[in-house]
Amino acid sequence: MTTIVRRLLFFMALIAIWEITYRLNLSYQFFSVMMFPSPGGTLTQLYRGFFETGILFHALTTSIQRIAIGFVLAVIIGASLGILLARSKLADETLGSLVIALQSVPSIVWLPIALMIFAGSDLAIIFIIVLGGTWAMTMNVRMGIKNVQPLLIRAARTMGYNRSELVWKVMIPASIPSALTGARLAWAFGWRALMAGELLGTGGLGRTLLNAKDMFNMDLVIAIMVIISLIGLTVEYLIFNRVEKRVLTRFGLSKNN
Repeated sequence: MTTIVRRLLFFMALIAIWEITYRLNLSYQFFSVMMFPSPGGTLTQLYRGFFETGILFHALTTSIQRIAIGFVLAVIIGASLGILLARSKLADETLGSLVIALQSVPSIVWLPIALMIFAGSDLAIIFIIVLGGTWAMTMNVRMGIKNVQPLLIRAARTMGYNRSELVWKVMIPASIPSALTGARLAWAFGWRALMAGELLGTGGLGRTLLNAKDMFNMDLVIAIMVIISLIGLTVEYLIFNRVEKRVLTRFGLSKNN
């Protein structure tokens, strides 16, 4: 039995349990019927939101645009800072301590300030996405470069590599696994920051979810949660897993090599 089949059977079992619980609740009312939606009602809201009203399609498009911009910026800024901290003792002892301090501050805390600075525009939410992902990327790239085997560095110096060649041809390729972990974390933290930011901001899946809650439309609330979860699964299995395999093979770091 393949992994895909196992996963499909697992989620089908979860949906079956959900449906059984929903029907039992209709009969015995363990919970409020209004607050416990059914799988069928959730699917109906997904269909209406994408193909009839377009509410979910527009919200999803807005959220994807925001996370795409914020994630790319977080990876670029984080990788640059990580390389700087790994190669400069002065920067590591000064700027590095600031990065550690900022890493402990939830990015959503910055949203009120961002809303005032950017006048409530999309830049406010993109700003907290960047803050959410940058520090994880920075620390993972830093640790990846610092943990490069000394033997590789000595061999490169013996071959006549200068300082810049040592960084770009030896240290960065050797730190790729850590950088990929950093990118994964940057995505995860950025995605969470996006959802939290949209709850307080405007547009996107987060705001649509809050509006659905205010209208007591729990079918739509669960439908949006399903979309958020499916995006997480899609990014992990269809993007990060494939990129990881190709990059590791490209740099000769695959376990199969």
